[in-house]
Amino acid sequence: MSKKIKRVFIIAEAGVNHNGQLDLALSLCDAAKEAGVDAIKFQTWQTEKILTRNVAKASYQSENVPAEESQFDMIKKLELSYPQFEKINDHCKKIGIRFLSTPDEEDSLYFLLKLGMDIIKVGSGDINNIPYLRKIGKTELPVIISTGMSTLSDVERAIDTLGKAGCPQITLLHCTTNYPCSMNEVNLQAMQTLASAFKMVVGYSDHTMGIEVPIAAVAMGARVIEKHFTLDQNMEGPDHRASLEPAELKLMVKAIRNIELALGNGIKKPNASELKIEAVVKKKIVAAKPIQKGDIFSEENITVKRSEYGISAEHWDLVYGQYANSNYDTDQAISI
Repeated sequence: MSKKIKRVFIIAEAGVNHNGQLDLALSLCDAAKEAGVDAIKFQTWQTEKILTRNVAKASYQSENVPAEESQFDMIKKLELSYPQFEKINDHCKKIGIRFLSTPDEEDSLYFLLKLGMDIIKVGSGDINNIPYLRKIGKTELPVIISTGMSTLSDVERAIDTLGKAGCPQITLLHCTTNYPCSMNEVNLQAMQTLASAFKMVVGYSDHTMGIEVPIAAVAMGARVIEKHFTLDQNMEGPDHRASLEPAELKLMVKAIRNIELALGNGIKKPNASELKIEAVVKKKIVAAKPIQKGDIFSEENITVKRSEYGISAEHWDLVYGQYANSNYDTDQAISI
């Protein structure tokens, strides 16, 4: 992904919405391709290497999975093996969609690199993981990093760590780590704060219900959009409820592409369609009543109206006070 992203890079975040099932993961790839996104992203980990057995569940996890199931057991059940990810990667190549996955620990990072992944996505939970960020930086690959649960100083530390280790390009995603995220917690203007503070490409990783916030993010300058999606919001699992179903994902992609077109190039000038309309819509100077040759043009005998011919109304001061060089009928275009 080049530093100047030509169009918004849309990532369909499958995450753990495969429920640990390869067939479901492959179906998510098919749905993402049909929706028209640029990439589908998963998460790759070995459970024993990313959390302790007694760590509590996050509040949204407790709401969406059985109470008796620990976070460790829940994550273990959602884990896909490396051979399964090889099959997912092969399937993505076959159907023509970019495969991405967030490596949640070092072994998974190197596994994904062997698969040929050329962009590294760092989740919000690792923004403070200094030793891991150094290893990621040493790959000298572009990094997309989510910034949920972070302050500007947290983000600055992560950028500095990645950069010193060799990372050539960093894209910052504003994010609120809650599933689903309520509208009053989005704080979308913080994305622009990131852009202003660090002069880097920015984007938005969305956990709200619906599609309006990522669309707004694009209008506000996001060059990368990441959105969770699922085949069915009613499935059992921690993230399904805060994810789009395929039809909604397709609508989001279409809306983002329309917004891109609507944003244009920022140059204020008439477009081709307006130039055709301008001739009959912009006001011209015409006779307000019959005028005789030699009369002085004044507010009593000239006015401005829509007219296909004549001098533009912007030149009123050049016409006013001049002598008529011929006779004019009412509404006839004035010339000098």
